[in-house]
This record gives sequence, C-alpha cells and structure tokens, in this order.
Amino acid sequence: GEICVASSRVYVQEGIYDKIVEKLVEKAKALVVGDPFDPQVNQGPQTDKKQFEKILSYIEHGKREGATLLTGGKHIGQKGYYIQPTIFADVKDDMIIAKNEIFGPVMSLMKFKTMEEGIKRANNTNYGLAAGVITKDLNVANTVSRSVRAGVVWINCYTVFDMDCPYGGYKMSGFGRDYGLDALNQYLQIKSVVTPIHDSPWH
Repeated sequence: GEICVASSRVYVQEGIYDKIVEKLVEKAKALVVGDPFDPQVNQGPQTDKKQFEKILSYIEHGKREGATLLTGGKHIGQKGYYIQPTIFADVKDDMIIAKNEIFGPVMSLMKFKTMEEGIKRANNTNYGLAAGVITKDLNVANTVSRSVRAGVVWINCYTVFDMDCPYGGYKMSGFGRDYGLDALNQYLQIKSVVTPIHDSPWH
C-alpha cells in the first residue's frame, strides 16, 4: 500500500480524460489487497496505524474540498491497516490531496490541454522524486522528460529500476543518488590542497 514513487498525481490530456478515467477505475477495482507475501496480491497494508489514519484523513480532505471519489476511499476488513485503492477525479492543483505526499493508495486525476500547461503544473510541487510520460510522440517525450524537475522520468513505462540507473530526488524529495556511478560519490571524500609556488611564471 506504499511506494515512494507512486503515480499519485496524474495529468491526463482532456481529449482522452474520460476514457482513461474509466480504465483506471476498472484496474483499481480489480486490484487484490491483502497479505503482501501472497504472490496473487497487488497491494499490502499500510505500515502502521498512524500512517493508516493519516491516509484516511487525506481521503476525507479530498471529499471535503470537492474532488469526486470514483472508487475506494475506505479501510478493508477489521484486522490490519488495509485501505482500498482510491481514485479521485476533478482534482484541482491547490487541493491537499494534490499538494501533499500521501504515501498511500490514493490517485488524483487532473485534466490538462497543452503540453506546456502539463509541464508547468507537474512542476508545481515541493517534491520531485519520479515522473512518467505516456506518449507516442518522440518530441513530446523528449521535451517533457527534460522539462519536468524529477530525479527519474520514465517514458511509456513506470517503476522500472536498474542498478546502473541513478535514483534520487529533486527539491523536498531529497538529495544525492543511489545506484550507478553517482552513488559512489556518497562514499568518497574530496580534499583540496592549495600550495603557492612563489617563483613560478604564473604567480
């Protein structure tokens, strides 16, 4: 039920918005929630009661602020900290569920018209760990991936990791990188030694 690179804010071009909403709701309803050690399960529980209650409070904020709850939004069962996969539509950028890092199974769907608008709104956040771009247009893929301020940008895929691919965030999503050669810098010390050479031609 938790992943640091969850695609929690999803901007969908207005022309395909209704179709995407329908497909996402269908997928969410088909997800199996339960024991994470069961290979048939797609989503496990929240880590503890505090986080469980925090996520449920965010869901209530979403409803109060006027977002449309399409599916989920409730806890599951009487034992454990399980929450239904939850999707909100009609989300505005200034709503709490769009601004804050929920760290739970809650997705906010928002419409956009132009690529420039999508980029601007995607960057309007304090966080920047990961992003994804879904497109058939290579120019769009290149422009958006270079313009979005996130440490990892996946194109036509999501949560694909490799030990050679540096992983880390921008802004409040942290600093430094794991994986790849860049990760080695965290284990190195750099020393500057400055020595004047008084009779040199460069003095």
